[in-house]
Amino acid sequence: MKKYFIQKSPFIVPTTDGKLIEEHHGLATTNNLGISIAHMIAPPGWSEPFQTPEFDEYTYIIKGKKQFIIEDETIVLETGQSIKIEKNTRVQYSNPFDEPCEYLAICTPAFSMDMVNREEN
Repeated sequence: MKKYFIQKSPFIVPTTDGKLIEEHHGLATTNNLGISIAHMIAPPGWSEPFQTPEFDEYTYIIKGKKQFIIEDETIVLETGQSIKIEKNTRVQYSNPFDEPCEYLAICTPAFSMDMVNREEN
């Protein structure tokens, strides 16, 4: 039995906002409760509602810029930068810029809609 797994078919999460989400490891792909790893591309003008996730989230920007409103502070990350946002922190993610933002998101434990706690618009 091999002690590794190469992900060749990530789960493409259906979205209605133009964002590409490819989950490589996590609940939807490998039934892993401990971690999720996703490759994402947020189009210009994209945003999500505020949320208070019950997981730590790490984001690494591959290309472009991404805006975070964490509690009451606005932060913009650029190519090559990363951030860890601790669980139970109110945050909003967006790309108010003119170019797409490509990034990796890693959540521990794994991302789950039941644990994201999105606010109503």
